[in-house]
Amino acid sequence: MPDTRMLDTHTVAQWLQPDWGVSGVRAYCTTRAGHLSQPPFDGFNTAGHVGDDPDTVAACRQALADYFQWQGQPQWLRQVHGTTVVEAQGDGLEREGDAVISRVPGQVCTLHTADCLPVFFAACDASVVALAHAGWRGLAAGVLEATVKALAVSPRQLRVWLGPAISQPAFEVGDEVRQAFVSQDAAAQAEFQPNARGRWQADLYGLARRRLHRAGVTHISGGDYCTFYEPRFFSYRRQPRCGRLLSLIWIDPAQ
Repeated sequence: MPDTRMLDTHTVAQWLQPDWGVSGVRAYCTTRAGHLSQPPFDGFNTAGHVGDDPDTVAACRQALADYFQWQGQPQWLRQVHGTTVVEAQGDGLEREGDAVISRVPGQVCTLHTADCLPVFFAACDASVVALAHAGWRGLAAGVLEATVKALAVSPRQLRVWLGPAISQPAFEVGDEVRQAFVSQDAAAQAEFQPNARGRWQADLYGLARRRLHRAGVTHISGGDYCTFYEPRFFSYRRQPRCGRLLSLIWIDPAQ
């Protein structure tokens, strides 16, 4: 059996939290700090689809529940790089989608990433929260716009934080990726820089900000990390067999 030691405040302090100034909302993005899976998944891995030992994944998930003392089950997603927005339920069932929202205090939303961009949403009055999985396919397809629409509050009342993702210097893409964005918004060409190999360096953060601004969102923070270059994060491009970062958000029932 894997080591089932509890998470502690020192470990959780190494995780990231949005700097958006929203009271009444709890939100985190894990790093590799915490319960250790065996290499190549070494770190705190709660993703069950990457080949890690199922007992170890379950122990990591249980450590989370024990630390935060959740009353219900988090909403886990089966992510497919689409635009489906899931309403979080507390039944413990995994649902297919690339965004998840909740209006229920204490109902935890989750998603996994390892270079794609996790986007955190909260209404400024803490009445609703969401997460969106924004890889380039989801961004181009409109996952952020779909999430804003599903939140059903004025975009100007939303606070958004961009979690850790691959940075432009590390994110090389082909013409088809650039065209997917430029065909919808000619000005998006500013988020692509040509490189010496005849390909493009794409700014995932810049593309997300552009899509959010076009959707009417004005309060956006974060976007200061690189999963590829910073070893505290899992990165699929750096090491294809790896764990996943976990994004978490919920309305604090104690507010």
